Amino acid sequence: MQGLLLVISGPSGVGKGTICAALLRRLPDLRLSVSATTRSPRPGERNGVEYFFVSEAEFARMVTCGELLEWAEVHGARYGTPRRPVLEALRRGQDVLLEIDVQGGLQVKKSFPDAVLVFVLPPSMEELRRRLAARGKDSPQAMERRLVWALKEIQRVPDYDYVVVNDAVDRAVAEIISIMAAEKCRQQEYRQVKGIFQ
Repeated sequence: MQGLLLVISGPSGVGKGTICAALLRRLPDLRLSVSATTRSPRPGERNGVEYFFVSEAEFARMVTCGELLEWAEVHGARYGTPRRPVLEALRRGQDVLLEIDVQGGLQVKKSFPDAVLVFVLPPSMEELRRRLAARGKDSPQAMERRLVWALKEIQRVPDYDYVVVNDAVDRAVAEIISIMAAEKCRQQEYRQVKGIFQ
């Protein structure tokens, strides 16, 4: 049986990385897709682990050659999902997790309609502002840009299959695991019914 392609998106600072790390701990068979990016590594980030850090020229080559399942420009850098490892894992029956921005999520849905898209929301914009400030990674101007961009991203919530509010990480993770279980039942049930009536 083909694996499930799970896309997690949401505004910067909403806790996507924390949720994805918790999902990977709880679901040892879940495979995280590593994105390629043109941005510079942050302290502690390792090439091939958090991201594949590539040049603008290499990224452009990957786009031209159709090697990316999706790609987008966000906050001045380009990000994309290498196609081959994702499709190979799904064919092997592995579930694959993509932590990508909204633009990328919608591209994935177009090219892979069975993908399950989950949008993670903050409890409030005030809480999102607090979380961004607590990270200490951005200047005040950059933080304001992220908040403006967050409001634009949130307008795309209706294009996603599910919404999870990250007011408590454990609860958000439990909800996403429930979503995955429901989606697998739906796919399995469809295949069984289809087989009976053919």
